[in-house]
Amino acid sequence: MARMEFREFLHTLRVWDVELPPFDPAGAPATPLPLFQEWLMHAARAGQAEPHTMSLATVDEAGRPDIRTLMLHDADDDGWHFASHSTSAKGRQLAARPVAALGFYWPAVGRQVRVRGTVTPAGQAASQADLHARSTGALAAALVGRMSEVLDEYRELVDASETAWRRAEADPLMSVPTWTRYVLEPTEVEFFQGDARRRHVRLRYRREASGWTRELLWP
Repeated sequence: MARMEFREFLHTLRVWDVELPPFDPAGAPATPLPLFQEWLMHAARAGQAEPHTMSLATVDEAGRPDIRTLMLHDADDDGWHFASHSTSAKGRQLAARPVAALGFYWPAVGRQVRVRGTVTPAGQAASQADLHARSTGALAAALVGRMSEVLDEYRELVDASETAWRRAEADPLMSVPTWTRYVLEPTEVEFFQGDARRRHVRLRYRREASGWTRELLWP
């Protein structure tokens, strides 16, 4: 497709062809967690597919940003939880620079949430409990490991996956030492509510020594 054709195609696309929900920041809670939980559940009830998926941004050893999509495992008073192998690219990056950002986008309701903060790995007990609470397929994938390594040919993955599935079915509580649950402790959380007239509402929470500060941002 020629460049102009692609650009014209992009201009045909529309966003938020739905009635967007209202958001009055004056009624927002004093801390970001309850609002985040409310928004995620609201997005799910509104028909948003996979509202628990998110973008995770990290920084590599050269200071270059990296990003990928993965699942949220929990959000509680400790922070936002996700998991991966400590030997993966994201695991190595977080070990060297334990800071990250999360991004959630729910187009069904025109909402976004951005989270920034420091990341801490949970202990082995919590990490293995996280893994064993998931499906057989998740355990099998974790047993395959080698995340982000170069794959010579796809058949190698198929063979390794079949072997891992048999192991996971035979021992559902098998330990995977590199599997790590991470917790992002937020320093900033921003809530974005889209508006059809582009008068978007942006509410940012910033953590200070005395607690959370709330402030509106220009869109």
